[in-house]
Amino acid sequence: MNDVITIGEAMITFNPESTGPLKFINRFEKKVGGAELNLAIGVSRLGLKAGWISRLGNDEFGKYIKTFARGEGIDVSQVAHVNGYPTSLNFKEIREDGSGKTFYYRGQSPTLTLGPADLDEAFFKQAKILHLTGIYPAIGEINKQVVFKAIELAKKHGLKISFDPNIRLRMWSKEEASKVLSEILPHVDILLAGDEEMDIIIGEKDPDRIIEKAKELDISYVAIKQGDKGSVGYHNGETIFSPAVKASKVADTVGAGDGFNAGFLYGIVNGWSLERNLHFANTIGSMVVSVLGDNEGLPYYEEVQEKLGEIETIER
Repeated sequence: MNDVITIGEAMITFNPESTGPLKFINRFEKKVGGAELNLAIGVSRLGLKAGWISRLGNDEFGKYIKTFARGEGIDVSQVAHVNGYPTSLNFKEIREDGSGKTFYYRGQSPTLTLGPADLDEAFFKQAKILHLTGIYPAIGEINKQVVFKAIELAKKHGLKISFDPNIRLRMWSKEEASKVLSEILPHVDILLAGDEEMDIIIGEKDPDRIIEKAKELDISYVAIKQGDKGSVGYHNGETIFSPAVKASKVADTVGAGDGFNAGFLYGIVNGWSLERNLHFANTIGSMVVSVLGDNEGLPYYEEVQEKLGEIETIER
């Protein structure tokens, strides 16, 4: 049984070997990226069992990604290679302060070959949480259909549905994002969102107003990510603010939200309190930003324990 399953596109990410505007960067390092795969890697490193549904190009990049995911302990039984659709790419631009931009090359995404009928019901039946993002349905019309079929299967078999809007305005407009993602919200059990994303979807960015809307929709867990300010969480009538955990340095902010999500879901699976959940998730987010790469900074459970001062590591 998988604790968490997810659906999404993975890409080869080309990380710049120096900071600055992309047009002046000449050397890149090949990495693996994709929000949903990052989440699967994150929970797997923490000790949960993770499964991933996707399609990859039948090319060297696609083979590399599948091998990489398998090496992270992820169930890739629902990942297939397809001909005629190259594995998607993205190039990252990183500035001195760790911020940056992402430039996508995913017009012929292999995930466009995955239809609702391709979802294996048995894969859902044996899981606990289905994690979705707003990136996957932004890729194409068929992806939206897959998302709602996945929601149907998850509800049928009693899975909790986790959702991170993860809005990418390079992929669709605010209006389209709001329309599609607001249709997903009523089905969500665990909302993991940034305040600015919720402003696009429901026209509210104040945490209290977002939580009130979540209550109306009967969403059980809410975690509102506020970057270096921390996070606000809600569950079972309790609202908590959890301050940010200071990062040792900020090298690359990409993947911090995925790390937060992994930590929060880990806490839910293990029945932790909301306060512990938020602090654990904030801690992981602070660890991710200190490392270059989309998922290289996602920690193992023992590393988080060390960061929290729960265990002592003897180096030599």
